[in-house]
Amino acid sequence: MTRILVIQPGADDPIGPLGDWLEAAGAELDLVKPYEQPVPALDGYRAVVCLGGAMGPLDDVDHPWLADVRKALSGAVSRKIPVLAVCLGAQLLAVATGGQVRRAPSGPEGGPQLIAKRDAAGRDPLFADLPWTPDVIQFHRDEVGLLPPSAELLASSPKCDNQAFRVGESAYGVQFHVETTPEVVLGWAAASPDVAEAGRPGWLEPERLAEAHADVAEVWQPFAERFAKLASGEIKPAMSGMPLPLV
Repeated sequence: MTRILVIQPGADDPIGPLGDWLEAAGAELDLVKPYEQPVPALDGYRAVVCLGGAMGPLDDVDHPWLADVRKALSGAVSRKIPVLAVCLGAQLLAVATGGQVRRAPSGPEGGPQLIAKRDAAGRDPLFADLPWTPDVIQFHRDEVGLLPPSAELLASSPKCDNQAFRVGESAYGVQFHVETTPEVVLGWAAASPDVAEAGRPGWLEPERLAEAHADVAEVWQPFAERFAKLASGEIKPAMSGMPLPLV
């Protein structure tokens, strides 16, 4: 089995369908909630998944364990262990490797949306087979304003330039969500109505939300399978031609 460490920074963002897809592809998942237990050493893990949360990536005063999560992500990059970092996870990956995060100047993004792949995605082992405008779920106020020096931009949206990026050969950050269920998103919307209002009118209607998640699954389950194969060594990592960050 391909062991993957799953770091869940927020109690309200479980791994959901993404975990099912990874397990169906042959991965064994070890879930760690860093607000309840220490982040383990990376020895024995073939990949790391870092999920989202409501806090900021540098909110160490209220969440001191964030420093351990950033250390784990930077360590994975330096050891060329594949990473899939989602929303807050992407922001943590960015700041851990030399990037910067800010409050999004164009305002929050919420609800089902399309992102657009950049040309570099066509050369990437995980992104090349995605549609040029894949479906995603957005729910964020902050964004990666400056990519790490070793990052390659893979996807953008009109309100957020850095929707997806790769640091080094195999550490991926995505600002959007692919792991949610309608129930999880409805909970976020109730807690953060300002973000929910950034979406299209009516997007929280149960039928529309279910359809949106079906669209996300159609696109991103194969992506999750490719990530599992990257972790197992069946897929070779990207050759970015860029130096890895000093960590």
